Amino acid sequence: MATAGKNLSQYDKESLPEAKDFKFGVVVSEWNEDITENLCKGALEVFFENQVKEENIIRWNVPGSFELIYGCKKMQETHTELDAIIAIGNVIQGETKHFDFVCEGVTQGIKDLNIQSDIPVVFCVLTDNTKQQSIDRSGGKHGNKGAEAAVVAIKMAQLRKDTE
Repeated sequence: MATAGKNLSQYDKESLPEAKDFKFGVVVSEWNEDITENLCKGALEVFFENQVKEENIIRWNVPGSFELIYGCKKMQETHTELDAIIAIGNVIQGETKHFDFVCEGVTQGIKDLNIQSDIPVVFCVLTDNTKQQSIDRSGGKHGNKGAEAAVVAIKMAQLRKDTE
């Protein structure tokens, strides 16, 4: 497992750009809600630790991880003032190929949004073999991948600003 022995919530706050004036979108899947809510909580904690104002964060929910693509696309189109968007979801391996199709579709869809739009979309979709792996990566023994996604969003927002 790539995150074995690493706490994803640890980051050097001093190395991040100033984020107080950035605006972020967060699109959260309602599927596996216990996991996705923990991921969202981790992201919001990092934003607030870095002085992002609550009114500068827009949150939308979508039914599942596959729907993150549409939600992020619509957020890019309707909230052009955003500096970055985080797509938060969770897909757990089952007994069918559904897992493979959803994971591939979401990955490619978010990649496409990054190519087609000027607002970066950060991939925060856990694709785990077991529920326990998802728990461990959403506030458990490996920290919180949502926190890591917020760090990435801050860095991408700065990159976007620097290259305008």
